[in-house]
Amino acid sequence: MSSVKKIEVTELVLRDAHQSLIATRMRTEDMLPICAKLDQAGFWSLEVWGGATFDACIRFLKEDPWVRLQQLRKALPNSRLQMLLRGQNLLGYRHYADDVVTAFVQKSAANGVDVFRVFDALNDLRNIETAMRAVKAANKHAQGTICYTTSPVHTAALFVKQAQALRDMGADSIAIKDMAGLLTPYATYALVKAIKAKVKLPLVIHSHSTSGLGPLCQLKAIEAGADRIDTATSSWSGGTSHPATETQVAALKDTEFDTGLDLVILTEIADYFREVRKKYQQFESEFTREDISVQINQVPGGMMSNLANQLKEQNALDRIREVFAEIPRVRQDLGYPPLVTPTSQIVGTQAVYNVLANERYKTITNEVKRYLQGGYGKPPAPVNEELRKKAIGNEAYRDERPADALGPELQKLRKEIADLAKSDEDVLTYAMFPDLGREFLQQRADGTLKPEPLLPPQSSQRAAGSVATEFKLDVHGETYEVAITGVGSTGGGRRKLYLSIDGMPEEVVFEPLNEYVKKKSGERKQASEPGHVTAAMPGNIVDVLVKKGDEVAAGQAVLVTEAMKMETEVHANIAGKVLAVNVNKGDRITPGEILIEIG
Repeated sequence: MSSVKKIEVTELVLRDAHQSLIATRMRTEDMLPICAKLDQAGFWSLEVWGGATFDACIRFLKEDPWVRLQQLRKALPNSRLQMLLRGQNLLGYRHYADDVVTAFVQKSAANGVDVFRVFDALNDLRNIETAMRAVKAANKHAQGTICYTTSPVHTAALFVKQAQALRDMGADSIAIKDMAGLLTPYATYALVKAIKAKVKLPLVIHSHSTSGLGPLCQLKAIEAGADRIDTATSSWSGGTSHPATETQVAALKDTEFDTGLDLVILTEIADYFREVRKKYQQFESEFTREDISVQINQVPGGMMSNLANQLKEQNALDRIREVFAEIPRVRQDLGYPPLVTPTSQIVGTQAVYNVLANERYKTITNEVKRYLQGGYGKPPAPVNEELRKKAIGNEAYRDERPADALGPELQKLRKEIADLAKSDEDVLTYAMFPDLGREFLQQRADGTLKPEPLLPPQSSQRAAGSVATEFKLDVHGETYEVAITGVGSTGGGRRKLYLSIDGMPEEVVFEPLNEYVKKKSGERKQASEPGHVTAAMPGNIVDVLVKKGDEVAAGQAVLVTEAMKMETEVHANIAGKVLAVNVNKGDRITPGEILIEIG
């Protein structure tokens, strides 16, 4: 046993816990009322920002993530506020120029972040150097992070070497980030022992409970010398979330590792959040429960709930097990990247394409192509060269730090969004997600920000276990997306359908009409000829690369679509002349529609 020491606790309920269980949908209004209790509980830190919170705030909740941070800073005056930062990726899905990374860290620190947990998805430490320097320059706590995973190349010796490099980079502490719940208790003990023997910095264990082993791993880590654990209040713990705060505190009580935290206060916090969770039933998923198969498919907690949601949108939830089986194969092809954002999204989305197309790599996402060109950094192991050649042909592979290829971009971004940005924070919101950020800032300017609705509990229960039937209605020139989420009887022979119209829950009673509404004449027809270009998955048009009259070659990219946050090129099946282009940028599309006609 190590010498007597108090174990410190970081509470995750305001960020990773709800990212892992309900796809990051908790609203700020449900966080603020309990902040006084959280502030007095005695946690080493509270994780409140980063990860997918930025995306979810502007995409779904229509909240300004910077305002959330400011409100939490004010409501938690005595607490260290912590964020998760994806190194050169920041909070987006691409690498940003160094000037954007530095500005983002500076503004995050100014708005209230005290502790920055900085990681790179490939453990390519070149990709976190700029962020770590910026954190140190802001006089904040820089937590260097090792993304834990298992593969033929990921050994304890490799992780120790990374910990030493993080120390030399100026890290104030080291985090072992086990995002998928892959650690086992004795492997944890050995790894912590090995790192602590070489690196005399505070060591944190961040482990998800996906496999059910998270609490055991943390206890073995503590015995081996770990200094801090990440936990989630019990009402938002377990499964793809994290070990329960109260459970771990109780386990260590009256031992040499006693946390000193008060179980009475912790129970009050858990009770509050138990009620809050009921509001978000529509986002709950059976795939966030404890499941030892994570040791096989290696899917992280946040990725698990997002994959389930994304497949549900494709009406393909019944194929999720096939996707889980495909993920390790794609990961091997890509050189065993740890599965954490953005690599989890890159691998997961490609696995979905492979399964839904019933053919591996028939469609290759632009992000996989960029990865295979070295655009995200150096893969941990050699990639499948046959796949690389199929994806990028004879294009050159770049082995320098990806951001070295990027010139300063902050001033360019300022100019692009000058019409809507009221602050540097607005510019950085736009930088993270240009299309989504501009839409958010435009809606804010127009006063039309409207969060996705929360279905009442009875509607959520009614919909449980069934897949929504979705279609569109055109009314007076406006298009409404409609999802049927349940059915019941109102008596008198009438049937009641529960609809979500553009996400707005309504009860609508349908009475039979003796007529049918014909499809509008402008609706796209179904593809039937080789020259009919169509998409493999539902999504949006990001770019149209050709126009009517253009001559195209077989295999030439003619469209760029976006599905599940990943972009994909759509190619011509045959050579010929473009006879018609049936889509515009921003259009919603479904598989099988004729998007472009070539003859």
